[in-house]
Amino acid sequence: MTTAWMETAAGTGAGGAAIVVVGVVIAALLIGAFWLGVRVMRRESRPPRPDEQPRLPDSGPVREVREHRESDEVPRSEERLTPHQLPGNAGSRTSTSKDRPRWDEGSSGSFGSGGPGGS
Repeated sequence: MTTAWMETAAGTGAGGAAIVVVGVVIAALLIGAFWLGVRVMRRESRPPRPDEQPRLPDSGPVREVREHRESDEVPRSEERLTPHQLPGNAGSRTSTSKDRPRWDEGSSGSFGSGGPGGS
């Protein structure tokens, strides 16, 4: 070792003491966080017992319903209506037609003109 290393190692020791103090503070914070977590867990309600778990209805599991829905008509008015003036929620109802709308070949959907596209 050179004398420069020895002088650095034999310094005042304030840097080493600061590292020890920071380590003790971090350890104390971690112990405090653990203790606080245990206290919070003790205040929580217990998990449900097996006999308290939800059960399937007698009719069996609920199945998906597929239906075509239509939106309710917006009432016509001479003045422009704001959302809070509309009657009730903007709901929907079951369509009278049972046919589901399908994609028409050659139509564009919501993009472009429906042409073959280009580069």
